[in-house]
Amino acid sequence: MKRLLVTLVLAVALPAAAQDLLIRDATVHTAGSRGTLKNTDVLVQGGVVRQVGPGLVAPAGVTVVEAKGRPLTPGLFGGLTGLGIEEVSGESATVDHTLAMSATPNSHEHTWRPEFDVDVAFNPNSVAIGVNRVEGITFTVLSPSSTMGGSFVAGQGSAVLLDGRYDAVLPGSRSLFVNLGGGASPLSGGSRAGQWMLLEQAIAEARAGAATGDDGLLTRAGRTSLARYLAGGRVVFQVDRAADIRQVLAFARKHGLKPVIVGGAEAWMVADDLKAANAPVLLDALANLPSTFDALGSTLENAARLHRAGVAVGFTQSGDATHNARKVRQLAGVAVANGLPWEAGLAALTAVPAQVFGVSAQRGRIEPGQVADLVLWSGDPLEVNTVAEQVWFDGRAASMRSRQTELRDRYLQAPGTLPRAYSGR
Repeated sequence: MKRLLVTLVLAVALPAAAQDLLIRDATVHTAGSRGTLKNTDVLVQGGVVRQVGPGLVAPAGVTVVEAKGRPLTPGLFGGLTGLGIEEVSGESATVDHTLAMSATPNSHEHTWRPEFDVDVAFNPNSVAIGVNRVEGITFTVLSPSSTMGGSFVAGQGSAVLLDGRYDAVLPGSRSLFVNLGGGASPLSGGSRAGQWMLLEQAIAEARAGAATGDDGLLTRAGRTSLARYLAGGRVVFQVDRAADIRQVLAFARKHGLKPVIVGGAEAWMVADDLKAANAPVLLDALANLPSTFDALGSTLENAARLHRAGVAVGFTQSGDATHNARKVRQLAGVAVANGLPWEAGLAALTAVPAQVFGVSAQRGRIEPGQVADLVLWSGDPLEVNTVAEQVWFDGRAASMRSRQTELRDRYLQAPGTLPRAYSGR
């Protein structure tokens, strides 16, 4: 056991100085305007991509990796998760993404808290991070939730890097999270109409600022926090029903919000409205059969139909998104199998979420000037039997060990003369 724990500590990817690197003869999926480039080299210097092209010469002292035609992609987006703020789902002391407070109006103890920011609880040494990082996930967005009660205005979260650094938050990515629809009705008096009534009240309080007393929905800090989003701030709306999505777009337009739709089971039904509002959709491409009355229009063609309409599409999982963030590649593969172009499927895991959350100036594509967060794959990255052979952050190789690989190696060792319990490991 001691050896296992020591190995796990060593396996954590800790930030180090950016490295110079030449990846030679790769199939480079840029996730940008150049598309896929075969037999192409990528030169990284100072942790940044400097050149992309064939036959590049390695400067002195640069590490050379022979890709031998294998696919190279930007690091993947893990979706909206609790990576680093949720360790063991059934152990409340390790779950920090929910503020368990009632949303009962006009009670000082039960006011809404949009100022709740999960970023400060992020733990870069979480075992769950390593499990997903070795499968190509390099960044995620921390998502507060309302699963333990509280308000359907869940709070704020940001995009974070998963390379082991403590200062992992990516600037400019902070977002406000709002859960709407039938699932949030118990937090709004049993009616989705109540959600819009309460949201309008909260907006009015935020605009009034300090002039509002302390007996409303928001605290003074909450009014200040919410007011920051009323001039083009990014608000992530968890919503599925087509009628509710249209209401979100109207609400966002009225109050100057920048909406992002998450879930969007029926988003394809209002694709033209989403396109007109320039509202991206992060969806679960496995949603097919109607699981709720809000998702009667679910279809495996959701992503393809939205893409054809010109809507920016990304992916995130429903359910246990934190511990299974690595499975987000399967969502892209299923969407591609149901009509989404392959390049759009990869972009939905890289360039699109980087753009949606305001970090595309440095991440999400393989182009000169981009930070070298890269993944070398054994085969097609959208196939479930493909593995990440190496992940790089800022051009430095991340450890490809995790708790799972340590357990695998411990219990799959060749049998000796003594039972496994006496193996000394």
